[in-house]
Amino acid sequence: MLTTPSPHETPDAPRADDLRAGRPSAAAEAVTEAWQVESGTPGGKAPPDGERPRASRVLLRRRLALALPALATGAAIAALAAAAYPATGWLGALVLGLFCVLMAWQSFTAWQYLYGLIAAGFGDRAKSALELRSDGPVPAPSGRSRTAAVVAIHAEDAVAVFAGLRVMARSLARAGAEDIDLFVLSDTRDGAIAAVEEHEFARIQAWRESAGPDLPVIRYRRRTENIGRKAGNIGEFCETYGPEYDFMIVLDADSLMTGAAMRRLVGLMEENPRVGLIQTVSYAAGRDTLFARVQQFAVRLYAPLALRCLETWQGPDGSYWGHNAILRIEAFASNAALPVLPGKAPLGGEILCHDIVEGALLRRAGWEVRLVPEMGGTWEEMPTNLVDLLGRERRWCQGNLQHLSVLPWRGLRAASRWHLAVGILSYLMLPLWIAFLGLGTWQAARTGDLGLIGYGLTGTGAAAHVLAALTVAVLALPKLLSLGHVLVSPERRAAFGGTRSLLASAALEQLVWVVLWPVMTLFTAGAVVSTFFGRVVRWDAQVRDDRRVPWSEAFRLQADAVVVGAVLALGLALAGDPVLALWMAPLALALITSPVQSVVTSSAELGRLSRLRGLFLTADDTAQAPELAELHQTRALPAPAKPAHREPQPVVLLATDEA
Repeated sequence: MLTTPSPHETPDAPRADDLRAGRPSAAAEAVTEAWQVESGTPGGKAPPDGERPRASRVLLRRRLALALPALATGAAIAALAAAAYPATGWLGALVLGLFCVLMAWQSFTAWQYLYGLIAAGFGDRAKSALELRSDGPVPAPSGRSRTAAVVAIHAEDAVAVFAGLRVMARSLARAGAEDIDLFVLSDTRDGAIAAVEEHEFARIQAWRESAGPDLPVIRYRRRTENIGRKAGNIGEFCETYGPEYDFMIVLDADSLMTGAAMRRLVGLMEENPRVGLIQTVSYAAGRDTLFARVQQFAVRLYAPLALRCLETWQGPDGSYWGHNAILRIEAFASNAALPVLPGKAPLGGEILCHDIVEGALLRRAGWEVRLVPEMGGTWEEMPTNLVDLLGRERRWCQGNLQHLSVLPWRGLRAASRWHLAVGILSYLMLPLWIAFLGLGTWQAARTGDLGLIGYGLTGTGAAAHVLAALTVAVLALPKLLSLGHVLVSPERRAAFGGTRSLLASAALEQLVWVVLWPVMTLFTAGAVVSTFFGRVVRWDAQVRDDRRVPWSEAFRLQADAVVVGAVLALGLALAGDPVLALWMAPLALALITSPVQSVVTSSAELGRLSRLRGLFLTADDTAQAPELAELHQTRALPAPAKPAHREPQPVVLLATDEA
């Protein structure tokens, strides 16, 4: 493993003992992939000493080009708001302060999209050498390394997991990736579910033996002690099986990756000995509820510019998202072990959102953490209804707020601290939005003017007019720039089904977002507050199927939103201000009807109908990859019988498994 030099390596590359020790060598420290001043050969000779400071300056300028305009825009909005609506009393001061903080955050968001658009305009000149290399031909196995593609599961639908595994096995065979093995790492505690896993593993082994010699090795391991959750599961694999492999591609139960994508990742790791982790972008795909299809469309439309911005400013200081990424096993095992946070849960104890912390620890040890935002060939699934999405947000909220204890750790890179801070702030902003809207509505009812909750649209004077224009621009730019970026390219338009389909879908998505945003914001804001008050969230297995939400469940779980909406509507009626009532009516209506939203948007029939009408189409509909088509076909087949008791069942090879 890694015993012969890569064609791109030089005598300056890290020694094998340095790699096995999980640390970069002194020579490897010099292999810094610079921005626009790189040697041009991934993993090649280090830039001359004079080039390294220049590379750092280029990266610093890129970061300042994002930070300074965002700060200036936030400051300008704050100054205009103070001039147009001077604070009078404690209520006015609170509303003004909340408005300034929220608009500063929105300014940063807007500038990310503008920055991403500019970086996209530079094309290859704004990309790292590693990303450029990822666009090349799929490399053939070099014989210098072995890789394990591991699927971490916990009480999942084993039939669905192993169906995805078959698809990836076929894809690996087509790519000629004999250096990649597939591994299922089970953390399942329930004996009956574990029996199904063992049954499915026996079936896939029989299928593999009968389907030909080119299929990859498929292995299964179930832990009896579930220490450390998923992080512990991966860590135990590194300890037990790590010596057999050089790299590890981490996949979730709902992940799908093509064999070509896996081979590209392995090739990039072999050619770049300073890189400890490469994160890919996995787009949501494969689900049919209306809610899922709207979300899949939105992510495909709006994520590319934000991701281009992220890759451009972060450089080698990337982050880890926990799946659909490749890791250098020795580097990860030696540097990414997680401590137990001091104090009790929810803010103490085991680190729940472990991936971003692991990426920060790898970076602290000197390993590069890279992002390839446009490689393609990787997917995941998402919650298929609003109820399940809100449950996931509650879990992620607690996990991200735990990072308040991680931020002060010694030795972390500034960019790593920023990744952590952004995750924390994205949740802390939501209670501020609720406070701003509530206090702003109260102030507007007292003064007879919408004031800052109207963003200056009803104000008088030059300051109010400029404030309104700037605020509306900040709020609208992310979606408008993303839409424009797609519209100017015939190829990108075609991926969304053409101009008419794209515009209609974008308009409907915005309407859906207006209705869903108040519900999601209120719920997640409550999760933030309850976390600080000590509520611990259970991290159970996720529901991944196209699940229709029952009316009883929707009303039970969203009763608080209905109550808040009713209170808001009553308050608006008592205020007797028709302008205020009209302005806040969508918010009140969205909250009152939140159970209806959950039930209606969870309909798979409506989702499939929207696809037939050409709505919410993405590249995964208009140019579907063979792997997605295979997985969809597998799901359309009748599910095989599952064992009724805990004992493993004899191998059964069904005709539907042969393809």
